[in-house]
Amino acid sequence: MRKALVVGINYYENGQPLYGCVDDAHGVKSVLERNSDGTVNFGVKLLTGTGPSDLVTRYELRDQIRELFADDNETALFYFSGHGHIDATGGYILTSDAKTGDDSIPLSDVLTFANISRVRNRIIILDSCHSGIAAAKPSSPATSELTEGLTILTASAADQYATEQNGAGVFTTLLIDGLNGAASNLVGDVTPGSVYAHIDQSLGPWDQRPIFKTNVKSFVSLRKVQAPICLSDLQLITELFPTPGYIFHLDPTFEPERATIDPNVPDPIPENTAKFAILQKYCRVNLVVPIDAPHMWHAAMLSKSCKLTVLGEHYRRLVEKKRI
Repeated sequence: MRKALVVGINYYENGQPLYGCVDDAHGVKSVLERNSDGTVNFGVKLLTGTGPSDLVTRYELRDQIRELFADDNETALFYFSGHGHIDATGGYILTSDAKTGDDSIPLSDVLTFANISRVRNRIIILDSCHSGIAAAKPSSPATSELTEGLTILTASAADQYATEQNGAGVFTTLLIDGLNGAASNLVGDVTPGSVYAHIDQSLGPWDQRPIFKTNVKSFVSLRKVQAPICLSDLQLITELFPTPGYIFHLDPTFEPERATIDPNVPDPIPENTAKFAILQKYCRVNLVVPIDAPHMWHAAMLSKSCKLTVLGEHYRRLVEKKRI
């Protein structure tokens, strides 16, 4: 089973309000609940602090975090969007009833619940200021304590603020984009590592810098999205390219379309055009490139060739080893 606790707090009884956190939490809940094909993904519990009559208190949130990591599910994910605080003792996530910052939930408590959990895959995602201090020892900030199976993704470094733009968190906007497919691989899996890579590439050196910490043997898929190429086509890669570095030779019989009628050009052969259709799909997702030709059409009509890219060779090996 997979479950997620998603928290967004705009309202603070004793501090400055925020404006995008609740909407961000709703967005994360929506994208996590189901895969892109509509199948169930995470069972999500949503907590929001929107006003005086709708608070997320320290007692409530701490109890819910403890419960999230208390069983032996396959995957448990904790997402928080709200104020963060840091002092000499470490970092905190602030609940609606916080007064001083250090009277809320220490990140060390969150990490303790996650570190001792029997859940196979634990993911903590924090969109709050100073959240990069998560799992770091105050006496040794460069050292992190993560048990196997734990991954942490934060919006900013320990000394940075997490910003909002157009009524939404910059980090969470990119997170949701990644979960919607911008961070997927060619089989449609979105992993914590690919989400981080997407966010990292999207933010410049002068922006807030996301932090990624993990201790896993393999990444869990956070969400399945529609793959850019169907699996059956991808699995044909070892038939079309049986060995590393293989050069696939083309000729006009592979191309079904003719720019002009030329009696000197042989007619298309259905078996070849079927293979060429697959090769063109590979080219569109950067698995294949034509050799000495600007496009695959030219490569066929000029009797040139094509080859796998570095990415293509990677997926050829995965298929060969029956990893996909």
